[in-house]
Amino acid sequence: MPIREYTYFILKVNFMSGSFDKRWEGTNQPPLATRVKNMVRQPPPLKPRLDAAIKRINIQLTKLDQESNRFNERDKSLFNKVVEAYAAHDTQRANIYANELSELRKMAKMTMNAKLALDQIALRLEGLTELGDIAHTLLPVIGVVRDIRSGMASVNPMISRELGEISNILSGIVMDAGSTSGLSINFESANEDARKIMEEAATVAESKMKDTFPELPGRQPIG
Repeated sequence: MPIREYTYFILKVNFMSGSFDKRWEGTNQPPLATRVKNMVRQPPPLKPRLDAAIKRINIQLTKLDQESNRFNERDKSLFNKVVEAYAAHDTQRANIYANELSELRKMAKMTMNAKLALDQIALRLEGLTELGDIAHTLLPVIGVVRDIRSGMASVNPMISRELGEISNILSGIVMDAGSTSGLSINFESANEDARKIMEEAATVAESKMKDTFPELPGRQPIG
């Protein structure tokens, strides 16, 4: 092959090869090897994900407040009906209202308990500043969120579902933090911390219930 024709052939192959690469990889895109490397690089930053979880928790706190207010209004109405029925010596009707009120107060207590525990969780998350604190702080928090979610399932399924999603977000953050920094996780300590948070919330909720809801005539306080 003459030198001139050979040179033209090489230039044509190089040009076609470059065009093929562009079509294969896309115009103005990095090489394939770079894009594959980008796919397996480290997960997104933890702080924005944590902030998003805190924001969603605060939204649920607002919803729990609204739920508590709704229970309070319903409680006042039912309590007055119980008193009126007793005053009219209509024991059967009084017992019907009293039983309904008893069930309402169980849900109100569960909601109050959830709000108090979630308040503690929000405070803990907002105080997170170091990567090393993530696993230590989030593991008990995840346990508490799951407990609250379980308790709220029969009270407000929408709040329960949202808490499930929050739990998944926090679990993902712990997993990524562990893989990034090689943190060791003490599950026994986390479970103990979660139990303490729930017990403290239950104690405060019990006290608030006694202060908020009057005792039914002829009945024991709602436990």
